[in-house]
Amino acid sequence: MTIALTAARIFDGKSDRIEEGGILLVEGERIVATGANLQIPSHSEVIDFGDSTLCPGFIDAHTHLTFAAESYDQRLINRFRKHQAEKAYQAALNARVTLEGGFTTVRDVGCLEQRSFIDVSLRNAIAQGLVSGPRMLVAINSIGATGGHTDRNGGLRFEATGGELDYRDGIADSPADLRKAVRFNVRYGADLIKFCASGGVMSFHDEVDVPQLTPEEMAALVDEAHRLRKKVAVHCHGDQAAREAIEAGVDSVEHGSFLRDETLEIMKAKGVYLVPTLLVGQELARRLEGMPPHVSDKARRAIEAAAMMTGRAIEVGVKIGLGTDAGACQHGNNAREMALLVRAGMSPVAALKTATSVNADLLGVSEKLGTLEEGRLADVVAMPGDPTEEITATEHIFFVMKEGRIIKHGRRPQGASMN
Repeated sequence: MTIALTAARIFDGKSDRIEEGGILLVEGERIVATGANLQIPSHSEVIDFGDSTLCPGFIDAHTHLTFAAESYDQRLINRFRKHQAEKAYQAALNARVTLEGGFTTVRDVGCLEQRSFIDVSLRNAIAQGLVSGPRMLVAINSIGATGGHTDRNGGLRFEATGGELDYRDGIADSPADLRKAVRFNVRYGADLIKFCASGGVMSFHDEVDVPQLTPEEMAALVDEAHRLRKKVAVHCHGDQAAREAIEAGVDSVEHGSFLRDETLEIMKAKGVYLVPTLLVGQELARRLEGMPPHVSDKARRAIEAAAMMTGRAIEVGVKIGLGTDAGACQHGNNAREMALLVRAGMSPVAALKTATSVNADLLGVSEKLGTLEEGRLADVVAMPGDPTEEITATEHIFFVMKEGRIIKHGRRPQGASMN
């Protein structure tokens, strides 16, 4: 049966403006036609959204569905208190609210529960229809150095967790072992590779902008990932580490808080994407008082720098993808990132593109996702009004379709009808 979706406006995910009047025809899991003057087949199910905008399902390029936003101390307690099965149930809930928020695809860039493969299991369960959630591309372990941002023993007493971590946990300290860590992740189902080139905000024991891998180590890691046809995302706040990671050939820089203009120019020239994750900074700013003093200091400096850096990146013309770091911030609020990008200087249409066609290119899925075109998978969302006039309309998604299946159909704007 054909489903016909109609609305006052439609954004195809790639154009520089929203079209007035839109009809989208869906059969099975795919879009079969789109346009303003289509003939709707008889016996179609027609859903008219009235004064609304149809848009491709959103894509978040930086999530952590396997953990929830918690206070600093609570996260440490739950690491030792909660069973992995309980954490898996929480991950399933995180996935559901993310999908209902309009995000039909996510790039999940690291599971904190090493050797649990909760992210792989959740991805597979969603794909099999066992639970509701966005399509997932997963990284399994975020790879890094001993004592680095990904070392979960950092800040704890010696052998507090029973032993040291190794490549099976994403921890490696030589070009050879970093290749081994990449191969381990890929062997167990990773869709991409994510590693940490500099320190992090929330890690207890490191400086936020200090390089944590050598250029030779990063070159080996990226070479191995690309040899295995996996894209590479690098967590990086510091400029030196980012410059070295870019030279190594990474596909995207995550966060990038302290990037200098010269580095942004190099990213533009090389086509490296920036995923600035502004939303997590906004949420962390409200929780600074609950953090250890040196962690809150790192957070404060990174938050202040990130907003300015993103504005400069927009001016330079760096490719920018939408990512939220959901998990470090609340799940389900992912669309708020678009308003923050607009505040940083991006046009509303460009912000919509970051969550659709731009991220589809970044993830390598543009042949089937990111635009409303014939033959693409029918991932469709509807929002009230016109998001180019008020970008926060994206935070009020009332209809979600994923692969032709209606996931959410809530309250419709005035003037909408369903036949």
